[in-house]
Amino acid sequence: MGVTDRHDAEALDAGDPLARFRDDFVVADEPRIYLDGNSLGRLPRRTAARLAAGVEEWSTRLVQAWDDWIELPVLVGDRLAAACLGARPGEVLVADSTTVNLFKLAHAALDLRPAGPVVTDLASFPTDRYVLEGIARARGRDLVLADTPDAALDVAGAALVCLSHVDYRSGRLLDLAAITASTESMVLWDLSHSIGAVPIDLSAADLAVGCTYKYLNAGPGAPAFLYVRRELQAQLRSPIQGWFGQREQFAMGPGYEPADGIERFHAGTPPVLGILAVDAGVELVTEAGIDRIAAKGEKLTDLIIGLHDAWLGKLGFELATPRSARERGSHVALRHPDAWPIARALIERAGVIPDFRPPDLVRLGVPALYTRFVDVWDAMRRLRDLVASGEHRTVNAAARRVT
Repeated sequence: MGVTDRHDAEALDAGDPLARFRDDFVVADEPRIYLDGNSLGRLPRRTAARLAAGVEEWSTRLVQAWDDWIELPVLVGDRLAAACLGARPGEVLVADSTTVNLFKLAHAALDLRPAGPVVTDLASFPTDRYVLEGIARARGRDLVLADTPDAALDVAGAALVCLSHVDYRSGRLLDLAAITASTESMVLWDLSHSIGAVPIDLSAADLAVGCTYKYLNAGPGAPAFLYVRRELQAQLRSPIQGWFGQREQFAMGPGYEPADGIERFHAGTPPVLGILAVDAGVELVTEAGIDRIAAKGEKLTDLIIGLHDAWLGKLGFELATPRSARERGSHVALRHPDAWPIARALIERAGVIPDFRPPDLVRLGVPALYTRFVDVWDAMRRLRDLVASGEHRTVNAAARRVT
């Protein structure tokens, strides 16, 4: 993007319409640079206040607070739908984890498609592949693991195709609307690496799931969400028949009858405090505007790519993310044969927090609400200098559970 000096990055920050939002987050670790918000977002300041209010309500109202809490999964789902998903009221539910929601929707979808394989691609996030493998085995279906999303769409007679909107490794962004329209198979989208970072229009989609702790900054283990197109809801039945999904929940009847609408995909008691944290994150995205967030994310990733080309190519790096902004999300993956020790050295020696994905990717996530252009500039300079000096070869490169 033509940035040739740190002063250029400073000028971009000076003209950034989203610059003020950085102050809405707890940034207590400077001069360390955090480029892993695509794994876990920073803490919004308002979240602490929102949680404190929830705890106070718990302490004073006790069980009577459920008169208000019980509607939160749908209310916050509606706010999420409007801010980020291009969905209608009553189509999004905040509940459970991405894994559980994927299980629920995939099972329900296969009830409508009595024949045909379950299909995903090798780049799908592991939990998606594992869940689909178990479902296929339980239902006597074939599971097809295609080499690419394009190949997944070419599988004839597929009952269900599960795809990631943004590839968690490469950052590749798929054309959700075009793909959904191009196939007769039911498509279940995983939006975990796109929600809160790029515009999403689910108006033509059938099913989707996603997490809230990355670009929505709802915190570690925050509840996820699911989307079911309104016209499809009455045809689907969740395989987890929990009491929150029952039509007459407090009648405590002997049999199960699913609730109307999106609430039929409830299972157990919703995590109230977690949903309050989701609401705080959605509120920030609403204030900033998803289009402005995406525009800044494009510029930030452009800067990474430009500095990669200028500095890193001669050091053995290879860009693993699409160059076209229309084909990428808000993180950039850099391929290098020493990616793991480089990632460790960045953390331990250079004060930069990236992410590593095996076997050879260093991921740099740049959430637009709190990442500055000078953060990218400084991180890339530190990366260049570290690898040029060979310092990454001196760190302890033993395997760790968390990468």
